[in-house]
Amino acid sequence: MKLTLDGLRNKDEWKGYRLPSFDYAKVKANTVERPEWIHFGSGNIFRIFPAKLCQRLLDKGLMDTGIIAGEGFDGEIIDRIYKPHDNLTLAVTLHADGSIDKEVIASVVEAVKCDRTATDEWKVLTDAFTKPSLKMVSFTITEKGYALYNPAGELFGFYKEAFAKPIEESGVFLCNLTQLLYLRWKAGAAPLALVSMDNCSHNGDKLKADIQTIAKAYVDNGSLPAAFLDYVNDESRLSFPISMIDKITPRPDDSVRDMLTKDGFEDSEPIVTAKHTYIAPFVNAEEAEYLVIEDRFPAGRPALEEAGVYFCDRETVDKVERMKVTTCLNPLHTALALSGCLLGYTLISKEMQDEDLNKMVHILGYKEGLPVVTDPGIIKPSAFIDEVIEKRIPNPFMPDTPQRIATDTSQKLSIRFGETIKSYLASDSLDVSSLKIVPLVYALYLRYLLAVDDEGNAFTLSPDPMTETLQPALASISLGDKGDFTEVLRPLLSNSKIFGLDVSATPLFRTVVDDFASLVSGKGAVRATIHRIVNG
Repeated sequence: MKLTLDGLRNKDEWKGYRLPSFDYAKVKANTVERPEWIHFGSGNIFRIFPAKLCQRLLDKGLMDTGIIAGEGFDGEIIDRIYKPHDNLTLAVTLHADGSIDKEVIASVVEAVKCDRTATDEWKVLTDAFTKPSLKMVSFTITEKGYALYNPAGELFGFYKEAFAKPIEESGVFLCNLTQLLYLRWKAGAAPLALVSMDNCSHNGDKLKADIQTIAKAYVDNGSLPAAFLDYVNDESRLSFPISMIDKITPRPDDSVRDMLTKDGFEDSEPIVTAKHTYIAPFVNAEEAEYLVIEDRFPAGRPALEEAGVYFCDRETVDKVERMKVTTCLNPLHTALALSGCLLGYTLISKEMQDEDLNKMVHILGYKEGLPVVTDPGIIKPSAFIDEVIEKRIPNPFMPDTPQRIATDTSQKLSIRFGETIKSYLASDSLDVSSLKIVPLVYALYLRYLLAVDDEGNAFTLSPDPMTETLQPALASISLGDKGDFTEVLRPLLSNSKIFGLDVSATPLFRTVVDDFASLVSGKGAVRATIHRIVNG
């Protein structure tokens, strides 16, 4: 069983696998002639979620063009995963009851690096962007992909360097994207929707601010005409809808690879790129998936509601996003990730069998989170969190790790926990001092930065852009230290960019400091502290 177009011709070999039913050659030809959908960020969640949504519409005859996938960060993904497999992906869905669905996704008909030096691939993008048929450009480039400024509020050095040169010489993805938009404007200024599908608050607003900042920088340096800004700033022609996406998609897992190999699937070996992307010809993920998008598409859009996507107004998307990101899922994940790394866990599902950690997420979700959730109407918060706690996180067949989820924690805390604190502070009926898991998580994060587990063993922190800044601030603290850490922690906890607000100015400051002192007091202190707090 080879994951190629030729390999799919012998359908008898693929028994038990769902195969695409549309005419691939015709769809590819249509896409080249009149592209409708480009997606940037060609990693795992795209391959098993947005790409699968497109395939559903293709199979139903509701679309007749596929997706052009672009990669602006890690070109190895295109060269080592997409091209050898004719842009196909094997999607493996792991159900909580142990059943497995296996489907070949063929909706990506072109996959290219967003790199001017790859001339032929760059031409695929420039040709597509200049055609009026293009309706939507979507993104899964991760939350840090939108960062123009460092935590001190200064423009990153690589952007300073890019803005000092003509836009044609930039190697930065968002600058390349801005040039593609300029080429579209130059070719007639056809309308377009730029749809961030990344897992961050107000993702479309972040993308809009980035493009407007970059465009102005290149107008200021003379690379682009001032009239281009009218197009960038006119949401009747260039829209930036916000969205909420939710689907747990771990790295490719060895047990899934072994299962596929037993089936006779020959392309099951994962790779790790030079940029530390873990990827394979297959993608493994959970069954549950949600995508809610603000319905602002000036050029029209695919009928993705027929594949399960919710389209609604901005207020509703915002409520769903806040429900998921600030209370009902993401905070629970981060709490388990930090606890799991410190307690030696390597599977999130195993953590849910730990009585203390199970209690922790129940308190965090139901007692501390739900009181500040506004019901979005289209998804009921209590039902959503029930599914998260009872089915999704405990799914024993999901090979998700606390180490993966702990990645970029510094970029997540402000939204996942800071927003809840702000809601309590603003409420006339809720007492912020009643929160006990939210401050515990802040303390766990600071304890995690010591890079020593609960048994006193050193471990490797997950990648995070703030590690080199934050770790030195804690260098004076070692496991087993006793005393008052107030003045050591004050500068850290006053950083609103990380924690969402100046924690040192809230009633929770003392709680976080005391929790940290407890967590760092010796071997076994993480376990003892969590047990005490969740049972208190």
